Amino acid sequence: MSLAIVPGSFDPMTMGHLDLIRKAAKRYDEVVVAVMINPSKRYLFDLETRLEIARLTVADDKRVRVIADRGLLIDLYDRLGAKAVCKGFRNQTDYEYELHMADWNRDHNPRFRTELIYSHGQYATLSSTEVREMLARGEIPKEQVHPNALSLILTKLKKEL
Repeated sequence: MSLAIVPGSFDPMTMGHLDLIRKAAKRYDEVVVAVMINPSKRYLFDLETRLEIARLTVADDKRVRVIADRGLLIDLYDRLGAKAVCKGFRNQTDYEYELHMADWNRDHNPRFRTELIYSHGQYATLSSTEVREMLARGEIPKEQVHPNALSLILTKLKKEL
């Protein structure tokens, strides 16, 4: 059985992330969405909210599960027995960054394999940053986040204000 990890901060998870997860699920038997914690990052949503948004977003696919991890991705890779980490890229800048990260991960864990998956079409420019900016302007990101998660996002945002 093959397992892939799709890691990220998912603050919040977008339809672009879901597109990447669906593409990974076509290639692997199981996909683990790893909501990662970077202590140097400031998040709009706390960890539990980010986890719940992710769970609501992927709820339709039983081969996808969501976890949180505070450690290094190279260690999670071995703990889960992953075959690959699937990362999306939208443009040349993303691609170069992900190649650099793939090299670092492989240098520190020779078993580590990164699969880069191109995002195109309607998701080519979508990012969590764009969604956060929309929310800050009072806009509702109906097309940018999964309908299952939109209500939670709006409820949590109102509580934060």
